[in-house]
Amino acid sequence: MEEMECGIEKKAAAMAAAEEVGRKEEAAAGDVGLMELSRKLNDFAKARDWEQYHSPRNLLLAMIAEVGELSELFMWKGEVRRGLADWDEAEKEHLGEELADVLLYLVRLSDICGVDLGDAATRKIVKNAAKYPAPSKEGA
Repeated sequence: MEEMECGIEKKAAAMAAAEEVGRKEEAAAGDVGLMELSRKLNDFAKARDWEQYHSPRNLLLAMIAEVGELSELFMWKGEVRRGLADWDEAEKEHLGEELADVLLYLVRLSDICGVDLGDAATRKIVKNAAKYPAPSKEGA
């Protein structure tokens, strides 16, 4: 009987620990950076021996397919209001999944191509600011 109680206690402790890890990962998920995503994607691909398939061309085509799936969510909806007030929770969750698919393929593609995506995006914002300057507030 003691062995059974000990086993139940161990199982309960393991479940509690797993729940705690899940809560920590969920809380930190919103703060994850591009480098962390890149590392997780690399580990994911290595664990499944998928690196052999992750050529730039294959990743680009997969990302385009995911952009198509993302586009389908907006098809026939007309103009969609900011915040998606007219969408139900299931639609919003599906949107998040498709956006994540596109992001993950983009991060993996940039990693495989040797492009620092964060640096490239920052440089592009600076370039766009010079190309499209904000209107002057002097005449307002």
